[in-house]
Amino acid sequence: MTEVMRAAAFTEPGGPEVLKVMEVPAPRAGAGQVRVRVRAAGVQPFDTAIRAGWEPPGLALDFPRIPGNEFAGVVDQVGPEVTGVAVGDEVLGFCSLLAYAEYVVVPAAHVAAKPAGVPWEVAGGLTAGVQTAEMALDTMGLAAGETLLVHGAAGNVGAAAAQIARRRGATVIGTAREANHDYLRGLGALPVVYGEGLADRVRALAPGGVDAALDGAGGHALEVSLELVADRSRIITMVEHGRAAELGIQTVRGERTAERLGRYAALYAEGEFVFPVRRAYRLEEAADAHREMETGHGRGKIVLTL
Repeated sequence: MTEVMRAAAFTEPGGPEVLKVMEVPAPRAGAGQVRVRVRAAGVQPFDTAIRAGWEPPGLALDFPRIPGNEFAGVVDQVGPEVTGVAVGDEVLGFCSLLAYAEYVVVPAAHVAAKPAGVPWEVAGGLTAGVQTAEMALDTMGLAAGETLLVHGAAGNVGAAAAQIARRRGATVIGTAREANHDYLRGLGALPVVYGEGLADRVRALAPGGVDAALDGAGGHALEVSLELVADRSRIITMVEHGRAAELGIQTVRGERTAERLGRYAALYAEGEFVFPVRRAYRLEEAADAHREMETGHGRGKIVLTL
């Protein structure tokens, strides 16, 4: 008898309403893989783009299509040739798709041990923020003593980047709505508001200049980065991918790793890293989670819980 599981999936692209909870065949762990009983799964713009019909190159996509590329849960199957991971282990990990489900199968190298002090909701959504942020800072070669401008600094990736940059000894200037300024100060960043005069406000905070910029907003914010950062190869956009080549700026490069994920999970457990969860939705509320994600507003991570 085929084992089945519940998943939030869709049978044709569209708006959030196409996401439905349905029964689908449960995967089984093969050689080098583990199966995880998912407790929480993060929600990202990547997921909403998949649901709307985007098909990333290199991914084999069938219907019903299950979004979700970060998760946390308990290992319940271990395939042949796997060492260092056992049934019953609490883990957090990453994939490309399929995490909005009761079970997900991934290579054993894509999971890290979940420290006891990390809540499931945090663990399920940690990957996107910390992996993207650290890869971006590595790509731009940020060093101690430099000044980094982060647009969208109160967002998931922006807040992680601010903290990582501060840990590296950099000064961080973060653009955000005024309601988020105290939050950014708590992360060690210098907050500024968006809008007319932004470049001058940043100059006032960085009399020695801005060395690099991470763009999580696009539009006017990106134009300010082009004005302030002399070396365009040290500007990374997470929004305006289509303009990157013509502008001579970069997008995030690198590979996600379990080592990086485990490192930041440990820092969170030790109270050395802040990662707020904005809201946790039940699997049955996946469409509502996507609606909130697509507003583009709010501080902290959106997750699904199972």
